[in-house]
Amino acid sequence: MTPVNEKVENRIRNRDEDMRPPGSLGGRRRKLILDAFHECIIEQGYAKTTLRDIAKRAGMTASHLLYYFPGKDAILEHFFGNVSQTIVERLDSFTSEPPNRQIDLLAELFFAGKGITRSEIGFMLECFGVAVHDKQLRDQKRELDRYCKNYLQNLFAQAPGGKSTPEDAAEIGYSLLIGLRTAAYFDRRLRLKRAQYLFHEELLNLAGLAD
Repeated sequence: MTPVNEKVENRIRNRDEDMRPPGSLGGRRRKLILDAFHECIIEQGYAKTTLRDIAKRAGMTASHLLYYFPGKDAILEHFFGNVSQTIVERLDSFTSEPPNRQIDLLAELFFAGKGITRSEIGFMLECFGVAVHDKQLRDQKRELDRYCKNYLQNLFAQAPGGKSTPEDAAEIGYSLLIGLRTAAYFDRRLRLKRAQYLFHEELLNLAGLAD
């Protein structure tokens, strides 16, 4: 079985530990800023959100906010790191399950709101757009992509297997995940239940586990 890339995983896990000491005043204020940032992005998008908007919602001045984050991009990068860490932790919790059960759990995680909500998906899509021109965010996204593909590769290596190698199946499976989740977000005609079903059945096919 191909091991998950531990270097990538550890970077995702430990990226911001120094910025959020438990129970500290700074940690609580950073959380206020991150929560305010998330709400602003969901309501009006990244491009239209200003530091003043974020600071006002967090109950502080823009200059006070800059004490904790050097700018709007830094808040986005930090928030994306937190979401990436959540995804890694959830996938880690699936690895002890048999392949068919892991596929069930994956479909539920990304399409049934069990762990990742619609607003968080929307936020991730905002991040993907910004990552085109933001090197640090692009690097963070690349690390998350690699981790998810390695996870899928391990899953498919444990399964009977279809016509594809575990490596190819992982690429196809991850493309299905991103494509269907994005389509379901923008196209209301593609209901999440339908997208979940398509993703689930195609992963079973790739794993050689379809009836």
